[in-house]
Amino acid sequence: MAAEKVKKERGELEPYRPFGWVSPFERMDEFIDEFFRRPFGRTLWPRPMIEEMAPSPSVDIFEEGDDIILKTELPGMTKDDIEINLTDDTITLSGEKKKEEKIERKNYYRLERSFGSFSRSFTLPAEVQSDKAKASFKSGVLEVRVPKSEEARKKEVKIKIEEK
Repeated sequence: MAAEKVKKERGELEPYRPFGWVSPFERMDEFIDEFFRRPFGRTLWPRPMIEEMAPSPSVDIFEEGDDIILKTELPGMTKDDIEINLTDDTITLSGEKKKEEKIERKNYYRLERSFGSFSRSFTLPAEVQSDKAKASFKSGVLEVRVPKSEEARKKEVKIKIEEK
């Protein structure tokens, strides 16, 4: 079954679902299936590890004055590992966290760090001036600032409240 791509409306909040997100019901199904496959615990065969599947970074998008700001933490990456593409209403953030060394699993008790590539796209909450976008990367935090268009700034209307 192919996943349907749904176009989000401007300003609509979108929940963050990292790669591999599984509902509690699916986890319970997996637990029961695993129990009946191996009721006496783990066998000598190791479970396959899929370290190449890196989770996507969490992203904050908010307005500050006349700018739309995207902020994300990308630890272990450099500015050369990141690519940002901006169209009229969509910003796409992609990159790759590369392995620095070959990991020997012999003495490992836990291996949670992830490596690999990611790509995330977001519908911007307002029209922007994409040619004036600026990005900075410091201490593993990426910040992209995109000024709202003149038209988007003018759309704010104050409504007078009447007493009855």
